[in-house]
Amino acid sequence: MSTASTPNAATFIIDETHTSPRFEYSHFGYSRQSHRFDRTQGTITLDRAARTASVDVSIDATSVNTGYALFNEHIQGEDFLDTAHHPTITFHSTHARFDGDTPVAVAGLLSIKGITHPVELTITSFHAMPHPMLEKDAIGANAQTTIKRSDFKLDKYAPFVSDELTLHISVEAIKE
Repeated sequence: MSTASTPNAATFIIDETHTSPRFEYSHFGYSRQSHRFDRTQGTITLDRAARTASVDVSIDATSVNTGYALFNEHIQGEDFLDTAHHPTITFHSTHARFDGDTPVAVAGLLSIKGITHPVELTITSFHAMPHPMLEKDAIGANAQTTIKRSDFKLDKYAPFVSDELTLHISVEAIKE
């Protein structure tokens, strides 16, 4: 279920300093390039006993970090993210799948460049425990999915630069 409004639901605030959305693609077949976004915010609401969760994430598309300022500007341009008109990438969950009390996938709506498509993020690892420094409950996960750049009108130079884009997110969140 996507709504985690059960009595044992807890809301976790995404820790921007330990959250890293990344994207990866084939560059002319020479190599797999990987870049990231530096600013992410959002919430995760989770009730492991009831097997419910919801995820609401906002990524600042202007924080794209390729390691090179000129390439960052290129990726933010009209041919790709068009951050002048669409500065935010969002993900809003619609459903979560669990194996026992552990979330294994989150389906939802991904919006890039003002275009929204359903995606499913496969959770490849999940961990919940009290944070040893903050002394609050915390959760962490790694998730991934593959999208087509052309679905979001990001497909300049395809097929030389692959239409398939793998999205990875490493996320940590602290209980409110």
